[in-house]
Amino acid sequence: MSVDTLNTEGSSARAGGRSLREWSSSLPACLLLLAVVLFSTSSDIHNQMLRGGEQLWSGYYKLRSDPVEPTCNPNRDIDAAVAAEMAKGSDLGAMADLLGAMEKDPADVRRSIERSVAECQASHASYLEVRDKLTPGVRAYRAVELFIADLIAFGLESQRYILVILVMLCAVTATLTRHHIAMRAMETVLDHKVSLTLQTVANAMLLGSSLIFRANTLGADAAVSSEELLLHNLWIVGFGALTIASLYRLIRVPEGLAPGGSLNKALLAVPLYTVMCLISGTYFSMIGHAAGIGIYLGKMMELADMFLNVGLYVWVGMMLKQTRLATLVFNVFRPWRMPPELLAVVAVLVAVVPTAYTGASGIFVIAAGAVIYSELRAAGARRQLALAATAMSGSLGVVIRPCLLVVVIAYLNREVTTDELFGWGIWVFALTAAMFTAVALTVNRQSQFNLAPVNDALPAMLAALRPLIPYVLVIAGVVMFYRWGLDVRMDEFSAPRLLPVILFAILLYEHISLKGRTERDRDGLEINHQGLERSVRGATNDTTAEIGALLLLLGLSVSIGGVIERSHIMESFPQSFDSAWSAMLLMVVILVILGMIMDAFGAVILVSATVATIAYSSGIHPIHFWMVTLVAFELGYLSPPVALNHLLTRQVVGEAEVVAAQQESGTFYQRHERIIMPLIAMGVSLVLVAFVPLLFYAN
Repeated sequence: MSVDTLNTEGSSARAGGRSLREWSSSLPACLLLLAVVLFSTSSDIHNQMLRGGEQLWSGYYKLRSDPVEPTCNPNRDIDAAVAAEMAKGSDLGAMADLLGAMEKDPADVRRSIERSVAECQASHASYLEVRDKLTPGVRAYRAVELFIADLIAFGLESQRYILVILVMLCAVTATLTRHHIAMRAMETVLDHKVSLTLQTVANAMLLGSSLIFRANTLGADAAVSSEELLLHNLWIVGFGALTIASLYRLIRVPEGLAPGGSLNKALLAVPLYTVMCLISGTYFSMIGHAAGIGIYLGKMMELADMFLNVGLYVWVGMMLKQTRLATLVFNVFRPWRMPPELLAVVAVLVAVVPTAYTGASGIFVIAAGAVIYSELRAAGARRQLALAATAMSGSLGVVIRPCLLVVVIAYLNREVTTDELFGWGIWVFALTAAMFTAVALTVNRQSQFNLAPVNDALPAMLAALRPLIPYVLVIAGVVMFYRWGLDVRMDEFSAPRLLPVILFAILLYEHISLKGRTERDRDGLEINHQGLERSVRGATNDTTAEIGALLLLLGLSVSIGGVIERSHIMESFPQSFDSAWSAMLLMVVILVILGMIMDAFGAVILVSATVATIAYSSGIHPIHFWMVTLVAFELGYLSPPVALNHLLTRQVVGEAEVVAAQQESGTFYQRHERIIMPLIAMGVSLVLVAFVPLLFYAN
């Protein structure tokens, strides 16, 4: 993977001083992410303030604005008004006789005026009542409540701008730190030149497409709002900065690269987003639609809240990486002295819940993959097994509540709900977990199952659980505060704004509990806790590069989806099948291929618009189809030639460990276990999930 560890600027920052990159990139990104959390939380606070206002002052909704004194006369002389009304002639004049107008009835006129006077008196009474209730306390409360309401409105309006700024800021950071996702790392000078040259071309293509899109928009007949024009300008400025950053990196060849190189290998060092950009940009140019990439990137704005949630989940994952949680959880299982294969199963199963709460499999691999790999290696696991488990660690939790990917599916498809998807997701998880367990414990098992005696292991396990109790209390405290204080339950909709607060609370607890104390790990080495500020800073440093790499890849995945959509490839397939079995076979192939070449969120958007309709019309149940889709995507992320989860694993464990694993001897399976084991487990699971349910409802 073309992902360097953070440059010396980042490491020196962790040592104490703040680098230029932190001031110009990490700090703004942190503020933007905090703003997203603040805006979303302010909505919960506002709801509670409205309820509180109503409880404190009955009819508070009337007190939210200053009353306007009615202009009518509540003391109007009714008799005089009736006389004046009766004295008026008909407005129809000479036409009155022709139209058969009737004489006014004095009784009707009086009743009408009496009603008018009564309404006027009620309006004045209401005005006086509201005016009298507007005490200084009410005005102060109302000022705060209205400020929060304005903050919410501003937050909703600024979501798109925050997303564009965040994506472009982090993309520039990823470029300058060489952190974009590619098939292999830059190792030679030729790798560097080829990769950065193509990146510069792709970035210039993005800039050109955005300029053309803006010109086309301004040239259209419809008026362009200032907000839309600002978005265009932000994209242009961002892609301009990205082009300059890649050109700067091309000129500044980093030290430590080997001379020479192979062109074939150099092409593998080109970031995936660059490849997608070159493909989609070339295609759109050939069909005379040069603004195509800009248009499809602009579609990200329609789901700005979803993409911002992705950024929050990345941030949560990086903060989780700064805590001791993963190590403490592994400490619970260590007393049993499990064989490596069984410990690999435990690691993958334990990772299910944090995977679901970090939104996607790749984010969890980035956040906790290094810990999982090191713990498995410390327990005696061979490299190939440890790499396989690390890559699989984020694959089983995507069907478990509150995974963001499932929420997006339900948002884009009215045929399914989150409750239905998560309900059936439990069964899919049980199947995939059972399959991985079976493969890990039977195929190529090289260890004996000599577990520690219960009398020895159980007390040590209970002792290892003790350090986790404060973490559980901290998490429960935050969740209960939101539940009782803001009436917000922890679910798939609230998780993106609750999880950053939970991680902040955990880091604060570690800052307080470890400050001034000397603790040692299992090897007797001193645990050096960085403190709250440095932990958040380090997490944000990692987050900026990861957000840039992931969201830019996601955006270009949407563009590739546009290529597939405009090329009408899907129209070459039947729009419905007579047999659900035939349709499912085609669906499985298409979905796995999409998982191999596209990011999950971009692939879901494309599938919702194309493949899903074919599946529904062919008699495949919507819930069944989306369960198949999720498993097929995970199989695609584990399948060569791209194998995104393996690329992320390579990033977190280091190139040297992967190379060492590839050099290990043994049978074909043993030499490629890290690839084959996940393929067997997820491949068999996909076949069962796809075709067994058809036995019960297909014709």
